[in-house]
This record gives sequence, C-alpha cells and structure tokens, in this order.
Amino acid sequence: MKMKVWAKLWKDNRMLRDIVVTAEEDTRTHSVFRALEEICLVFDLGKPIWLESNVRDFKRHSRTRFGQDSFIEEISFDYLEFMVLEE
Repeated sequence: MKMKVWAKLWKDNRMLRDIVVTAEEDTRTHSVFRALEEICLVFDLGKPIWLESNVRDFKRHSRTRFGQDSFIEEISFDYLEFMVLEE
C-alpha cells in the first residue's frame, strides 16, 4: 500500500517546518508507522506515543496532532500535525 503523508511542526499558530513523505508497506498501519518514523528522523525527533485521542482522531479523519504529552523528551514546538494526503 502506497501512502503520502504530510507532517507539520507548529508553534504559536505558525508552521515551523513541513515535509511530505511517501511510504509503501504491506498494510495501512505499517505505512503509517513507516511514514512517522521517517518524519521523526528528518525532524530529529523521538517517536511520539499514540494516545487514545490520537488513534481516535486518526481513524476518523486520517489526521492527528502529537503534543507534548505524546513525547517523552521536551519539545520546542506546540504540536506535530500528521495527516494522510493520499492512499
């Protein structure tokens, strides 16, 4: 399954950085995790933890936001927005 994901770092209602990545894995779930892994490598972030609210938002809208509560280390932005552009 081929998937394009757009990720954006936000602070004070301003976009700091963004990236579009393409992931191609055998399932949608694997593609999502692969895309998030690549995004975190490019942005030099630890991988965020998927909280219940993230899973619920992603299932409903194919997008979610990872805030400070999803990261173990301190982050210098308000949230990471993660959304599927196309599948």
